[in-house]
Amino acid sequence: MEFTAEMIAGFLGGEIVGDPRAAVHTVCSIEEGRTGGLAYLANPKYEPFLYTTGASIVLVERSFEPAGPVSATLVKIDDVAGSVVRLMSMYAAAKPRRKGISPRASIAETASIEGESYVGDFAVVEDGAKIGPDCQIYPQVYIGPGVEIGAGTTLYAGVKIYEGCRIGRNCILHAGAVIGADGFGFLPNAEGGFDKIPQLGNVVIEDDVEIGANTCIDRAKTDSTIIRRGVKLDNLIQIGHNVQVGEHTVSSAQTGIAGTSRVGRNCFLAGQVGIADHVTIGDRVKIGSKSGIDKNVPDDEIRFGYPALPGMQYHRASAVFKRLPELDRQVRQLEKEINELKNR
Repeated sequence: MEFTAEMIAGFLGGEIVGDPRAAVHTVCSIEEGRTGGLAYLANPKYEPFLYTTGASIVLVERSFEPAGPVSATLVKIDDVAGSVVRLMSMYAAAKPRRKGISPRASIAETASIEGESYVGDFAVVEDGAKIGPDCQIYPQVYIGPGVEIGAGTTLYAGVKIYEGCRIGRNCILHAGAVIGADGFGFLPNAEGGFDKIPQLGNVVIEDDVEIGANTCIDRAKTDSTIIRRGVKLDNLIQIGHNVQVGEHTVSSAQTGIAGTSRVGRNCFLAGQVGIADHVTIGDRVKIGSKSGIDKNVPDDEIRFGYPALPGMQYHRASAVFKRLPELDRQVRQLEKEINELKNR
């Protein structure tokens, strides 16, 4: 689709500086701008690119005044970052959704697919599975027996959903995500080996959840592993059995949460965070990259480091850590002086 500067300004309540008929059909960065592209200037440090960009239209703050000539048409608005999200959402919504069931898909007779859902090549839908209306099931997706998928959910290529799991409405699962594989449960036996503990529960993913590529969420030993509404998980995350993640919590890539832990609402877990088993994380907690959590964390806390410390304590400890070589030399010098005094 193509949008003119006039259309964009009307949608965002903006002011046009330049050609109101300038048209765009894609979004681009201001430094890599090209003809037909819509760019934006939200961070002042990128202003130099404004004077060289090839983008056709650039969104800027309403108070912005260029320091030199600009070839692009400017649309001045109140909130550049928020407006870009609105425009990109509008553009994505305008893209046609796929429809129809591929003759190369394998659909069990007892499975049900409602409305105008799309099922791609070599997708497999097993006995008793239920797919709601307006879903997008891309090629090579596996949907196991008794799985339920809510309306408007998208499963990208290669997603695997094991038996009995439930996915809510308007969820997005990216390529390679695995939902409902067995939790990591083994019991040492008398022979020195391990007996597998059957994992008889399932995974429940509530509405409006997005799960990144190759993220794995294990089924519960009993009951359910639960991902609450609005959770956003990045790529390459491991969620253990019987874990519960609270509403609108966000986690960056390579986080690992061990079995039976609880993460509260509106938390932020940065990349490579590790959470031990049976740990409870409160609401609105922020955990820095590569932190290791082995104890409960109360509401509204900040944690950094391994083992994780409260935010200010971590920063003070970090400042001391940087000085350890100097402190070591001072301690050795003081020990030497003390020994000299003793030997007089």
